[in-house]
Amino acid sequence: MKIAVCLKQVPDTANLELDPETNTLKRDGAKAVLNPLDDFPLEAAIQLKKLTGGTVTAFTMGPPQAAQVLKRAIAMGADDAVLLTAREFAGADTWATSLTLAKAIEKHGPFQLILCGKQATDGDTAQVGPGIAEHLNIPQVTYVVKVVPESDGTLMVSRMLDTGTAVLKVKTPALLTILKEANEPGFPSIDNYINALDHAPIVENAQSLNLDPADIGLQGSPTKVAKIAVPKNDRKRVLIDEKPELAAQALLKAIQENQ
Repeated sequence: MKIAVCLKQVPDTANLELDPETNTLKRDGAKAVLNPLDDFPLEAAIQLKKLTGGTVTAFTMGPPQAAQVLKRAIAMGADDAVLLTAREFAGADTWATSLTLAKAIEKHGPFQLILCGKQATDGDTAQVGPGIAEHLNIPQVTYVVKVVPESDGTLMVSRMLDTGTAVLKVKTPALLTILKEANEPGFPSIDNYINALDHAPIVENAQSLNLDPADIGLQGSPTKVAKIAVPKNDRKRVLIDEKPELAAQALLKAIQENQ
């Protein structure tokens, strides 16, 4: 089975900055990490590779430093990696991002299975995985906690619901979004870790993917953020250290004065 896994490098949540002109996150120079929810589709891809004797190709879109998450994928056991990086990709919403990833997956495929995380911690939309499936016109199953390959080439997929679990038989090619409940990510082997140090990803840009600039990046994004701001924390705190009856009176007075 030939498997694609989509990963994303996200800003460390402790170091987020906003661009007031574009209303997007500042990514250049910010400390970045692998999206925590992408560990689980990566582990699922590696496990399925061992079961089926297939291959795993990792994809990511971002600035050049996003190649670090691809090195991690190689260290974990992926066979190849593709980095989508170009100025034209900057500012992409979920529609433009999923289109770009779909084009790259299509170019390097065909893949029987595409795995994504539930969502990214910087956007929290959970739209890119399903968007890729729509662009590729293939079936999708979200919130997956178990994948079992069958002898006839189909997959038995367990999907988490609010009230239990649904078990579905899925034909390939298909796209699945994997939850953290699906597995416990392992550790890289020494051989894979050494291999990752020297591994250079395949680099794709807008031209190599034959993408129209009007369809990608900020220009090609139908979602527009009108305004974005960091909430102000300017509330005053008052400590009332009195007996209960006096504390109640002081609290009432404070409420009345600040109405």
